[in-house]
Amino acid sequence: MNIEDKLIKTRFIVDKTPHIVVDTKICQTCTRKPCLYVCPVQNYKVSEDGKLTFEWTGCVECGACRVACRWCAIKWDYPRGGYGVSFRYG
Repeated sequence: MNIEDKLIKTRFIVDKTPHIVVDTKICQTCTRKPCLYVCPVQNYKVSEDGKLTFEWTGCVECGACRVACRWCAIKWDYPRGGYGVSFRYG
């Protein structure tokens, strides 16, 4: 089963408050940008003007981005109770 098939069976209850905050000023100095490669749902992207963008609402809460960022530009926490991702639906 590929990642797309697994994500179809995933439920997200999105909070208005992000559980991940990215300091994009620090990201501008990062040449490797490992977050682009470790995020299983590809929530990190580089825009046409070269800036890192992030969409936290589809996060599967694996924490890989926080571990991969050697500059500590990613402040990651679990969502508040009742919000976030629930697996094995569908």
